[in-house]
Amino acid sequence: MRIIGIVNQKGGCGKTTTTVNLAGSLAADGARVLVVDLDPQAHATLALGIDPEDLEENLYEVLTDPDGADRLQEVLVQGGGDVAIAPSGIVLSALEQRLANAEIESRTDRLSNALETVQGMFDYALIDCPPNVGLLTFNALRAASEVIVPLEMSYFAIHGVQKLIETIALLSERVSHDLEVRILPTLYDGRTRHARQTLAEIREMYKDLCFDTVIRLNVKLREAANRGLPICLFAPSANGSRDYNALAVEVEASDPSFADATLGENAGLAEDPVREVVVRFRDASANDVRIAGDFNGWIPDKGVRSLIESEGSERVWTKILQLPPGTYEYRYVVDGEWREDPQNPEFDSGSTGGRNSILVVR
Repeated sequence: MRIIGIVNQKGGCGKTTTTVNLAGSLAADGARVLVVDLDPQAHATLALGIDPEDLEENLYEVLTDPDGADRLQEVLVQGGGDVAIAPSGIVLSALEQRLANAEIESRTDRLSNALETVQGMFDYALIDCPPNVGLLTFNALRAASEVIVPLEMSYFAIHGVQKLIETIALLSERVSHDLEVRILPTLYDGRTRHARQTLAEIREMYKDLCFDTVIRLNVKLREAANRGLPICLFAPSANGSRDYNALAVEVEASDPSFADATLGENAGLAEDPVREVVVRFRDASANDVRIAGDFNGWIPDKGVRSLIESEGSERVWTKILQLPPGTYEYRYVVDGEWREDPQNPEFDSGSTGGRNSILVVR
């Protein structure tokens, strides 16, 4: 089970939105997903259609009882989008005071111990953290092996994330616990120059730590939360659904077990002579264009040589691939948005929505 913490000490940056909708997209793709709601406000619980006031037990009982790890299965409830929830409640805000006299190691390992008891039940556990770096967040960081930091398009948000990454690094060093941290740009409005410039700064600053997917501003995300459903079920054609489906593809592709099968059905052709394949993307307004497909594990521009030229008012991105003969699926990632190839009429439906372009190498 991959355990991923959704962390940022700043409120309003899209932590809960990311937790709920990434969970929905992963579940729609066939994964068994658990959402762990560690925020006392219980917004993830509400966003998946469960009223915390209607529940007799929640994570408080699991985390306060020294032997509460085995009780996790008892408090799980089923939410919208076929996603299981370990629910929260306002009582979680008293956890730090309740455990004030417990040993430090005991206080921070409680969620990790609880998740050990459901290892075989789920493929993913996504932890929605509160907007602070306190005991609940430390429990999440101790339990997780990966961290997603939603980052809105503002200067102060960037400054705060730098401090958070430093905190995570210190924690990892102190407890000898490695964490893979990725940055997710959120609340992006591509119509404004400020947002485009900020996104470029984030990509330059964090480079490979930054997801290629960008979560755009989309009112349907709020409407979906009000209905207690992930966006992929509430409004499958909305930008928010496309963005979180694309994020799910990136998350799935970053699984180490996925790397052994990056060529998919073409894996048996590895001994065939490779061909140099050249594809081009033209656009007058794009700032960043990458390519991802089953030939590189859907990791944008992995193993790809890129050239950028100008032809009049257009910019031309040339992608040079080295591939053995076979049939491949791919998409472009244009300023964080996943798109099919507009110059290629051959396509197939993608597993997480949208259309994948088809590339045949003979």
